[in-house]
Amino acid sequence: MQRGAIAAAALMILIVAAVLPVSAQDPKLMKFFQDSVALTPDQIAAIRSGQPVAKNLPSRTPAEVFLFGAIYIHATPESYLKFAQDFDRLRKLPNYLAVGVFSNPPQASDLKDFSFDNDDIKALKNCKPGDCLIQMPTNSIEALSSIDWSAPDVGDQVNRQLQKTALQSLLNYQQQGNPVLGVYNDKRDPTEVPQQFAYMLSYSKALPESLPDFYQYLLDYPRAKPSNVENAFYWARVKFGLKPTLRIVQMVTLQGNPSDPVAYAIAQKQLYASHYFETALDLSFCVRGSDDSKLPGFYLIMAMGSEQAGLTGVKGSIVRKTAVGRSVSNLQNALRNIKTTLEGKQ
Repeated sequence: MQRGAIAAAALMILIVAAVLPVSAQDPKLMKFFQDSVALTPDQIAAIRSGQPVAKNLPSRTPAEVFLFGAIYIHATPESYLKFAQDFDRLRKLPNYLAVGVFSNPPQASDLKDFSFDNDDIKALKNCKPGDCLIQMPTNSIEALSSIDWSAPDVGDQVNRQLQKTALQSLLNYQQQGNPVLGVYNDKRDPTEVPQQFAYMLSYSKALPESLPDFYQYLLDYPRAKPSNVENAFYWARVKFGLKPTLRIVQMVTLQGNPSDPVAYAIAQKQLYASHYFETALDLSFCVRGSDDSKLPGFYLIMAMGSEQAGLTGVKGSIVRKTAVGRSVSNLQNALRNIKTTLEGKQ
């Protein structure tokens, strides 16, 4: 499957390539906001004045969703880094039902609460390649043949198998990278996850000089790790829609040099999701700002790309319109809340 979030990747590249320390007359920033993101003069002025701006960007297919958001924050970039890496904060959010951080190296005990609910367990009973209500790679579907579906502890059996498979998949990924992410074979048309991520980052020749190693590392992980990049892995049970979704995510953090325009870049790369998101890559950039006040400041710019199931066809188009509208509103609120939180700690 050759569809992927390429437009989101192009946006992410343009963000870093175009944005420099900001002044009111910065032509490169103006060109980026106007030409690449198609912001209006009022939206550009709103960002510079500390108001959140979020919008949906054009996508190539109905399954793709791309969001852009930006805001100026009177705080240090380091405060955002601490905020983004605070997993205890995630646990307190109403949509996050559970969060677990993996040890280094990952251990089976890290996944003790990583489990399907009763509805998903029931759905798995009739799961077969090409026809499954849970998003799963082929090897996970095949592993269900070892389950005794008539046993009273069937739920425990399923979740032990889930945890075992998830741990081994993560260990394989940490050793071999994207090629072992596998194929979601729950629908008639399989989703080849490694190809989607490779396609997502296929604009490598257009990467800015300041961050080529960061983008190449997202593609080539675990090879050629830059010295200024760190990794963390976590799982979460999240309420995105009607069904709670299990996710495994890699967080890749780049720390720029003091003279670099980008102080930090953070990528959150989805390695697995049980529902909705076939692929997802969220990037955030702390771009050093320049203002005349005594308070430090930076531009927080976010680019979020995903490919989602259930957004195609007549019914899917209706779902898409609602989902995208809600996502834009949620991103705008998130930017506003981040600003309030970080500025309140100064």
